[in-house]
Amino acid sequence: METVEADLTTLWLLLGAYLVFFMQAGFALLEAGSVRAKNTKNILLKNTLDACLGALIWWAFGYSFAYGPDGESPNAFIGGTDFFMYDSGPSHSGPAFAGWMFQWAFAAAAATIVSGAVAERCNFIAYLVYTSVITGFIYPVVVHWGWSSEGWLSAFHSDTDGDGSYDPEMGANGFIDFAGSGIVHMCGGGAALMGAIALGPRKGRFTTDGQVVDMPGHSTVLATLGTFILWFGWYGFNPVSTLCLVGCMGLAAKVAVTTTLSAAAGGVTTLCLHVFETKTPDVAPALNGILGGLVSITAPCSVVEPFIAVFIGIIGGIVYFYSSKMLKKLKIDDPLDASPVHFFCGMWGVISCGLLASKGNVEAAYGTSPDDYGAFYGGGGKQLGIQIAGTIAIAAWTCGMSAIMFFALKAMGVLRVSEEDELMGLDESHHGGAAYDFAQKAG
Repeated sequence: METVEADLTTLWLLLGAYLVFFMQAGFALLEAGSVRAKNTKNILLKNTLDACLGALIWWAFGYSFAYGPDGESPNAFIGGTDFFMYDSGPSHSGPAFAGWMFQWAFAAAAATIVSGAVAERCNFIAYLVYTSVITGFIYPVVVHWGWSSEGWLSAFHSDTDGDGSYDPEMGANGFIDFAGSGIVHMCGGGAALMGAIALGPRKGRFTTDGQVVDMPGHSTVLATLGTFILWFGWYGFNPVSTLCLVGCMGLAAKVAVTTTLSAAAGGVTTLCLHVFETKTPDVAPALNGILGGLVSITAPCSVVEPFIAVFIGIIGGIVYFYSSKMLKKLKIDDPLDASPVHFFCGMWGVISCGLLASKGNVEAAYGTSPDDYGAFYGGGGKQLGIQIAGTIAIAAWTCGMSAIMFFALKAMGVLRVSEEDELMGLDESHHGGAAYDFAQKAG
């Protein structure tokens, strides 16, 4: 029976990895449709390399920094063993390899978030540097903090008192982030925000008096299809984060429901806000509202009731809508609204666990300290305090390290393409020609 259970766990994790990896197709379509036609090949190449280069970096050292115990001196900050999977013999089981696949797909998603924020003006060399650093160092450190058996934030910290249960260093249930509102999305979104600030806006994005000049993407069809693929992939992201199949399907099914409701509520809320402001229903706000709802529910999906998931999605839509407006007021140009969707909605998702997690759901999903749960349910403030501390730590680490990296690239003169290349379009100036041939051939 143990072999059967291990095989089922392996199958479950592999299916989740395949679904999350398919999100790369969603990111590619969403980002390609949201940029101008003259930059299509550039954004697609970056999405392609996020998967290819990301896999090699995750294999070489990213996974080791995230999950590998630090040799004879384990610590709460970063892992440090099993580089290049050199110990991949009998000591590695099927579930372990499947776990590597699942976590690689998450790492690729975190890096891909950034490409949308720096679209249409980022130098390709700078892209290679930032995606390598994020996948190989910035993101793995956050994963080690929050999901490893040693991390200082982790809800899954190894047993230290011999009672056979997890012993989070922070107390209570540790940092509740079931599938990565903070660990994945805040990390990618924070790096995206710093990249957009360091690069500066696209040429012509703002007038001299600060007015926003609309630069619509070239294909609403691609963007819409990409969003639905991302939504579909989220059913690998969230439900499969149970990391087990036997005895876990009830929780996984509930997570699928809360994920669905939050996404729907986020899309409707953002569209309503847009219509209220402009009197014109449009597709793009609804798409980003859906994504904002999905990011918001990724942390609390296992610890809240379905009606609370609707509320979380509504607030996620509001957070996305007004954080996007705030960045534009500050003249920060994020073409895909990556940081409003992933960073700011991710923050809300993490904090919502400390406010809205119910006692029964926390006990079922975590169970380390059933007396610590959402403050609005009477669970006290300890879990909320841990959620806030984790939010601050992830934001400080991600934004701080990303700022150092992006401004160093800027100081070296390799961050942004020339004005001439930007106006021509990166496909023509950097990638050998346009993605589309719109020329009409004479018959």
